[in-house]
Amino acid sequence: MALCKSSINGAAVNLLLLVLLLCSYCSQLEAKTHLHKWDVRYEYKSPDCYRKLVMTINGRTPGPTITAEQGDTIVVVLKNSLGTENTAIHWHGIRQFGTPWSDGAEGVTQCPILPGESFTYRFVVDKAGTFMYHGHYGMQRAAGLNGLIIVSPRLGLPEPFTYHHDRSILLTDWYHASTFDQAVGLSSVPFVFVGEPQSLLINGRGEYNCSLVAKTPAPGTGNGSIPTCNSNSPECAPFSLTVVHGRTYRLRIGSLASLSTISFQIEGHEMTVVEADGSYVEPFVTKNLIIYSGETYSVLVKADQPPTRNYWLVTSVVARKPATPNGLAIFNYYPNHPRRNPRTSPPAGPQWNDTASRLSQSRAIKARKGYFESPPQKPDRVIELLNTQNKINGQFKWSLNNLSLALPSTPYLVALKKKLKGVFDAEQPPDQVNLDSYDIYDVAKNVNATSSSRIYSLEFNSTVDIVLQNANTMTPNNSESHPWHLHGHDFWVLGYGEGTYDSNRDPQYYNLVDPIMKNTVPLHPYGWTAIRFRADNPGAWFFHCHIESHFFMGMAVVFEEGIGMVGRLPSSVMGCGKTKPHRSLG
Repeated sequence: MALCKSSINGAAVNLLLLVLLLCSYCSQLEAKTHLHKWDVRYEYKSPDCYRKLVMTINGRTPGPTITAEQGDTIVVVLKNSLGTENTAIHWHGIRQFGTPWSDGAEGVTQCPILPGESFTYRFVVDKAGTFMYHGHYGMQRAAGLNGLIIVSPRLGLPEPFTYHHDRSILLTDWYHASTFDQAVGLSSVPFVFVGEPQSLLINGRGEYNCSLVAKTPAPGTGNGSIPTCNSNSPECAPFSLTVVHGRTYRLRIGSLASLSTISFQIEGHEMTVVEADGSYVEPFVTKNLIIYSGETYSVLVKADQPPTRNYWLVTSVVARKPATPNGLAIFNYYPNHPRRNPRTSPPAGPQWNDTASRLSQSRAIKARKGYFESPPQKPDRVIELLNTQNKINGQFKWSLNNLSLALPSTPYLVALKKKLKGVFDAEQPPDQVNLDSYDIYDVAKNVNATSSSRIYSLEFNSTVDIVLQNANTMTPNNSESHPWHLHGHDFWVLGYGEGTYDSNRDPQYYNLVDPIMKNTVPLHPYGWTAIRFRADNPGAWFFHCHIESHFFMGMAVVFEEGIGMVGRLPSSVMGCGKTKPHRSLG
C-alpha cells in the first residue's frame, strides 16, 4: 500500500509540474510583441501658432502613444534622421528588469545614437499604469521628443475602479528659443537662464499671442509667404476632449514640462485621483491637480454638468511666479461642436506661491488599500542629498552635497560591466553632509562646488533611504521646487517635511503603513522629501531633477547595483569613449 501511495503522490507531482509548465507556456503565448519603427527628425511646426523647428517622431509631436498589456514586449527601432545631432530616448517609469541597456539614458546606459544610424530598444512592460517616454540627450525633451505609454492590466485582472472611457492628456511647456540657444546660455559666463516658457501645451497644442511677434516671414518658408506666427494655423487649434453626459472618464495625465509645475483643472468638474506613476491611489477628490514634471496621474471625471454648453480645461504655472499664459483646451459635451469655445471666462488657477496646498496634495497621496506592497521597516543605508545652486569656474551649476555631476565619455553601465579603468572618479560621493551647520534659508557663504563623475555603489538587494534636502539658491529668499525621478525602480514615498531634516526626529514620523510607490517625487521649497527603495535591479541608474535646465546643469547622481548579474551587453550600446573603434591612420 505504501508503494502504491508513493506512486500516486509522484504522479500528482508530475501532473502539477505539467500544469505549471503549460500555464507558463500559455502566459508566454498571451504576451505580445509590439514593433514600432520610428524616424526622428526636425520639422517646422507651429504647436502654439509660432513656427519653429520641432523634433518629431514619424512627423508627429508629441510622438505616437505606445499601448500594450502588462507583460508585453515593446520593440522600438529608432532611426536618427536629425542630420547633425545625436539622440537617445528614455522610457520613463519602465523599470527595465533584465534590460538596463534599454533605459535610454545617454552617458549612463548607452552611447548616443549617431546621425543616420538606427538603434533598437527592446523591453518588457512589467507593470500596468500610465508612463511616458522622452529624449534623454542634451535637452531634446524640450524640443518636442516625447510621448505617452499606456499599459493595461493582464486580461482578467480587474482594476479597483470603473469608468466608461479612457483618454490621455500630455502636458508640456514650450519655448520659442531652440534648445541649442538654451544650452549655450546655461553654459555661458555670464549665465543666461532659459527664462519662463512662452506657452503651455495640452496634447501638443497651445495658442501664443501672435500680436507680440513682429510680422516677419517664418523660417524655412522659401519665399517668405508663411508668417512666423499664425493664429489661424490648424496645428495650434485647441485640443478638444469630447464627452457624453452621464459617462465617467479616466483621464491619464502626464507632465513632461521642461521647467514648469502645472495646475490642471476642468471648469465645473471635480476629479477623483486613482493612480499615480503606475500605482493605485486611495481615492481623493480635487478641483486642481498639481502635477510636476515626470509625474503621471489617472483621475476619474464624471460628465455630470449641463450638456448644453462646453467647459474650459485649464493649465497654469505654479511654484514659480508665472510669466506664461494659461493653457486652454475644450471639455466638449456631445453634440456641441468640439471647436466651440465655452461662453464663460476660463477659471483662474491656484496661487502660484501657495506651497502649503501643494505640500498638502503630496501628503494626501496614499497607496490604495489591498493594492500595495509594504516597505521594509528599516533601511540598510541612508543617503542625504543637499540640493544647492552653485558655481564652478564662474559657471552656474546645481549640486548634490557640493558635487555637480559631469557624465564621462563612456557610459557607466558599459564601463562597469567591462571593468574599464579610468572612466569615472573612483571615490564614492558622501552619504551625508552636516545639515545641522548649514543654513538652508540663506545664500551659502561659499557657493563654489566641484565637478565630479563619482557614483554611488549600492549593495544588491539592500534597502536604501534617500533624503532630499532643499535650500536657498544663490538668489536671496528663493528656494525652488524640484521633481526628482529615479530610473530603474519604483520607490516608497516615506514623507515630506518643512525646514531642515532632523535624522533623529523625522524618521519617527515616516509613513510605513500605506506609502505610495512612485518613480518621481517633488521636493518642496525649504523642505525635505524622504523615499525608500530596494536596490534589486542590476544596472546603473540615473537619479535626477526632472527640470531640463537643472539636470543639464549637473543636478543628478548615479547608482550602480548588481553589475555582476547584468547580462551580455549589446554591441549597439557601445561605440563611444573607451569603446570607440580605433581607426587606422594608414
